[in-house]
Amino acid sequence: MPSSPLTSEDQIALVERYFRAVDAEDLAGVLATLQDRCIFSVENHGVTLTTQDDITAMFHRLWSNHRAVRHHTFRFVPDPMGGRIAAQFQVENIELDGSLTRKSNCNIFDIEGGRFSKIAVYMAGPNTLDRH
Repeated sequence: MPSSPLTSEDQIALVERYFRAVDAEDLAGVLATLQDRCIFSVENHGVTLTTQDDITAMFHRLWSNHRAVRHHTFRFVPDPMGGRIAAQFQVENIELDGSLTRKSNCNIFDIEGGRFSKIAVYMAGPNTLDRH
């Protein structure tokens, strides 16, 4: 496993920065947390994205398919020596019709050079990060 120069607190701050950008629909902010060759997967739905263009398109779909998304109530398991952090959290998606979908998710982030090299998503319910 790669080592990370980040402390536990730094790892948590990086995850929080990523989700603030996701919730704000700030693509530049999201991409600033990712390595250029970041691999993004939705493990329990068989989706793997390997290019920034694919990851960008996925976020554009997420944002255009919902009025808003919000991630909150985080629990973290940082592993600075292993260069990864797990985050369990709640998700609220406000659908286009105004209804609310709640989920419980877990992501595992691999970190290299202060940015994410891999994000593995484990998502309850339907895949809201659909590749199509």
